[in-house]
Amino acid sequence: QLQLVESGGGLVQPGGSLRLSCAASGFLLDRYAIGWFRQAPGKEREGVVCISNTGSSWYYSDSEKGRFTISRKNAENMVYLQMNSLKPEDTAVYFCAADQWGDPPCAVVPSSYKSWGQGTQVTVSS
Repeated sequence: QLQLVESGGGLVQPGGSLRLSCAASGFLLDRYAIGWFRQAPGKEREGVVCISNTGSSWYYSDSEKGRFTISRKNAENMVYLQMNSLKPEDTAVYFCAADQWGDPPCAVVPSSYKSWGQGTQVTVSS
């Protein structure tokens, strides 16, 4: 059974950093692209970044370029999201999701992913 578990969220001051983790189990991670998404209260779920199954391709939403970095370690069944220079508007529940992609190798479109984790809360506040 495919399972994703996020961790690493918390409360951080503006300008701070957090590293989110997504632990995968029940499937071969190297066959799946992974996307990170977030949902703030009262807002729709939005894409943050995705990474191809091999880690050779990735796509960022415009607002996260230069601040967030996605990486993966397939041998350890882990995907990470390093978030720097956090802003209050980054406050949301962050989710990782998995699906198999071909061309393109991934996309930050929530409806395109079938398997989701339960999310981890990130709060950016002074």
